[in-house]
Amino acid sequence: MAAARAFARETLTTWDVTDRQADIVLCVSELATNALRHGVPRSRAYRLRLLNFGCCLRVEVHDSGPGRSRILGRPPGNGLRIVEAVSDEWGVLPRRPGKVVWAEFRAHG
Repeated sequence: MAAARAFARETLTTWDVTDRQADIVLCVSELATNALRHGVPRSRAYRLRLLNFGCCLRVEVHDSGPGRSRILGRPPGNGLRIVEAVSDEWGVLPRRPGKVVWAEFRAHG
């Protein structure tokens, strides 16, 4: 996850995005962790995308694993609860194979 966080920080700095940077990097870390733990079959990887639309920034993590990311009412983790708490919106889109889990952050000010 260190590489994903570093990529996010570097990209946000290059784009001069300082608003909510800590929240965005936290979501990158949580979504990347979930992809590795639950969404990526052995010997596969995930893709991290950051999209800057000016009015909002979107984090996407693409994986090729089965299933649909969702908040469960039981342990082991709170990753998606964190994403839900700090992002303005999040969701899951199907892809073949796998899924895309995304979170959006509206620009403030």
